[in-house]
Amino acid sequence: MKAKLATFAVMLSFWAILSGMFDAFHLSLGVICCLLVALFSGEMLFEGLRVEVRVKQIFGMLAYFPWLLWAIVLSSLQVAYIVLHPQMLDKMEPQLIRFKTKLKSNFARVTFAQSITLTPGTITVSLQDDEMTVYALTRSAAESLPGEMERRIARALEPEEA
Repeated sequence: MKAKLATFAVMLSFWAILSGMFDAFHLSLGVICCLLVALFSGEMLFEGLRVEVRVKQIFGMLAYFPWLLWAIVLSSLQVAYIVLHPQMLDKMEPQLIRFKTKLKSNFARVTFAQSITLTPGTITVSLQDDEMTVYALTRSAAESLPGEMERRIARALEPEEA
């Protein structure tokens, strides 16, 4: 029941932030939709972990998002430079790389895979257990993986070892 209530609270908060509609009609629709989502999938978001772990993860992700946004901006500029460069084909060195991630939880692994895909110039092709396959447009993008992004996600989402 706590998981469903927490899911409802998270969903309604996001809905309110994203919609910006606070009249009775839209607010009641938001509440109904969030209740339905919480009822049918409340256990998916909060799957049996302690509340204090989730609070740490929420604050960890709030700290991670600005860094991810900055990484996306930098990668966008690098890809734009390559695309606009007269010797574009010389600048690109596309490659598939395979590596093992140190992340333990599925949520952290999926967050890592999605963060890689959100960053221009890289796409996560496969995630099987702890092995990831990533397409990288340049050698520098390939060499930066797993790197800082994995460390920041581990700090944000993985439970601390005792």
